[in-house]
Amino acid sequence: MKQRPILIAVIGYIIGILVGLYLQKSIVPFYVLIAVIFYLYKIFSQKIFTQRSQKFKLLSIKRYFRYVKLNFNSSVILILIISSTFSNSIVIFQNNNYQKIYSKLEENKTLNLEAVVISSKESKKYYDRYIIETVYNKQKIKLYINVKGVDLEYGDKIQTTGEYIRPEKQRNYKGFDYSEYLKQLKIYGTIQTTNIKILRKNNANNFLCIVNKISNIIEKKVKNNISEECSSILLGLILGKTDNIEEEIKQNFRNASMSHILAISGMHVSYLLIGIRVLFNKSLGKRKTSIISIVFLIFYMFLTNFSPSITRAGVMSILLLFSKLVYRNNDTYTSLSLALLIILVYNPFLINNLGLQLSFGGVLGIVLLNKNVSELLKIKKIKDAISISISVQLFILPIVLSQSNIFNPYFLISNLLLSIIVGPIVILGFIYIILILINENLGMFLSSLVELSIKILLGISQVGKLPYSKIYIRTPKIYEILIYYILLFSIKEIYKVYHQKGINNTQKRVKNLIALFRYKFNKKKKKYIIYILIVCVSFSLLSFIPQNLKVYFIDVGQGDSTLIVTPKNKTILIDGGGSEFSDFNVGEKTLLPYILDRGFNKLDYIIISHFDSDHCGGLLYVMQEINIKNIIIGKQYENSKNYEKFLELVREKNINLKCVEAGNKVNIEKNLYFDVLWPYSKRMISENAINNNSLVCKLVYKNFSILFTGDIEKIAENEILDMYSNRLYLLKSNILKVAHHGSKTSSIKEFVESVSPQYALIGVGKNNKFGHPSDGTIKNLKDEKIKIYRTDEMGEIFINTNGKIINKLMYKNSNKSK
Repeated sequence: MKQRPILIAVIGYIIGILVGLYLQKSIVPFYVLIAVIFYLYKIFSQKIFTQRSQKFKLLSIKRYFRYVKLNFNSSVILILIISSTFSNSIVIFQNNNYQKIYSKLEENKTLNLEAVVISSKESKKYYDRYIIETVYNKQKIKLYINVKGVDLEYGDKIQTTGEYIRPEKQRNYKGFDYSEYLKQLKIYGTIQTTNIKILRKNNANNFLCIVNKISNIIEKKVKNNISEECSSILLGLILGKTDNIEEEIKQNFRNASMSHILAISGMHVSYLLIGIRVLFNKSLGKRKTSIISIVFLIFYMFLTNFSPSITRAGVMSILLLFSKLVYRNNDTYTSLSLALLIILVYNPFLINNLGLQLSFGGVLGIVLLNKNVSELLKIKKIKDAISISISVQLFILPIVLSQSNIFNPYFLISNLLLSIIVGPIVILGFIYIILILINENLGMFLSSLVELSIKILLGISQVGKLPYSKIYIRTPKIYEILIYYILLFSIKEIYKVYHQKGINNTQKRVKNLIALFRYKFNKKKKKYIIYILIVCVSFSLLSFIPQNLKVYFIDVGQGDSTLIVTPKNKTILIDGGGSEFSDFNVGEKTLLPYILDRGFNKLDYIIISHFDSDHCGGLLYVMQEINIKNIIIGKQYENSKNYEKFLELVREKNINLKCVEAGNKVNIEKNLYFDVLWPYSKRMISENAINNNSLVCKLVYKNFSILFTGDIEKIAENEILDMYSNRLYLLKSNILKVAHHGSKTSSIKEFVESVSPQYALIGVGKNNKFGHPSDGTIKNLKDEKIKIYRTDEMGEIFINTNGKIINKLMYKNSNKSK
């Protein structure tokens, strides 16, 4: 490590960024604390160790601390402190700067800006999107603009008027954070334009304008000559333009563990360099060919808009070529570190970029693991392809599981087939694009071959549709990821100790320590086995210790969804959001990821209040994807398409279905049950039947209760009040889930008074077109001095109770308990 100062610097730089991003604190006090602890340790350790006997101890802090000192001398520590302090300061400064700019932009209801367009058109369903650069508050900033009916080009200077839309923060636990995503692009938000005027053409850098025109010409000619499906894949493979690839195809690639090929990386660069060498090596010689290769690589990075993965591959390749030009050896770790350092200095927020993580992780997997994996494999002909694939997958597995939560047991098959076909496809793609750039007719004869090769690629992606190809894994916790990497590299090092020829002194010591450990363990085997069993049983028993009841009121936009985790860790999901007016799949994009992030890949109960899409749409997707033990629904007055689809899924998945009505009681576990209060078969309502016959149930845990009301309206509320007029205590609850998202047709004063809650929860979409919640509903709640919590303003709402008092009532967009 001491011989690689850039590697040390990049480690420090990453530490500083992570502290700044996730702790949002300066790292300096942390270093001061470490210095004090180290100083005190040094004083007391000398006294302690001099007083102790010299008897050999296997587990000795002093024994193993010397290995730390060998690698971490004063120069290493100094580099770590300087680089981490520098990056930490940058992240904190930039985060504060983003907040200031957000606030300044929000001060004006309407913005009037002069700006330069610095991107090509990105076509959306109802508008076109561009990136603009402007000077605001004496600072250059980038913004998205949404435009209708006006075609803009890269380099256009424009005057635009519109409303500023601040990027949303994370609204659910581990949910998508749009503001953090835009920071990776250095974009400060979106302007919804009302007026736009082109002032001047070609106002940007001439070279960048030329590069953009070439990129647009390539895109246009490729789309003109091959089918839309194949052209979108080819442009993704060669230029990294994945916006036009259908979501279903992207999902198939993810399920088949193939999505990495759409991120331009070392593979693409290596084939580009092979092509350049074939063309120029004989005529120009190696040195001039290396110079041409560097020029081509820089141009290619501009063409692909400097995505993190291509920047990594490009910088490493340029360093390799340059080292040959100056007759120096190239060090892989230094090249990799320098590439990462350049990217993070340019934009520290790119540390969260998935493409960057997969690209660097893949290379580290090959560098650190491939040799050992290759030695273990007995297959000769395809050993390299398999060992590289296994090495990459082993290293990036925690990253993939954290992001997609999907494990594909067939990944070896798909990646082995990829290793055979993707090289020829990339080479063919480069040749095809060069030919159509020169003359479209020249590329015509290759069009059919290009289409065929991409269809083979799409065929390989169908591996993700094989039985058991999509196994959902709950999101791993940070400590689990750390344990995984510690075990992985411990196994690697132990393997080296026993199988590597010519091991060094440290490895000999490790080998001797392992032998000593085995000797001591075998000497007192029964005793140690008992200790291990006691520890295992103790940890197992911990899971049976009752916890508090946890209720998560999830932000699913204009809809309702609640996840309940019982004291004995049973899971109940009430409703699941959704929409019949939007293409956004709440179940796929929000609800299922949320459940997996919370640590569950199956559910004990689903309760469906009624079959409107904004309550059951997300649930239908969840039912398709993970194991559900039981589903509870209310008695239905009429059928609907959603209900019929639901029944099909119940039969297909063989889920236990229970239909309940008023008077029923659903026991979940000791002291926890649901009282079903509505609907009642003898008093079913025909008016707006789906809403008014919603399942109304009261969750009771000891002295705590929540009333879930679905989408009942005034007519149903009056029926319930009449039905329980002599037993109003059954309605009283600590928390009321407000009916129908706070609509003016629900939550009449008498009903709210009868429930008499301390808190009211409203599941509602931000700026929804229905005007929910209504002013009348809010007034009825405030008149009763009820504290209101709503997802459009607060995001996810979390309740923690021991059944006697509410220990915590928190919401996502604040760290404060209420």
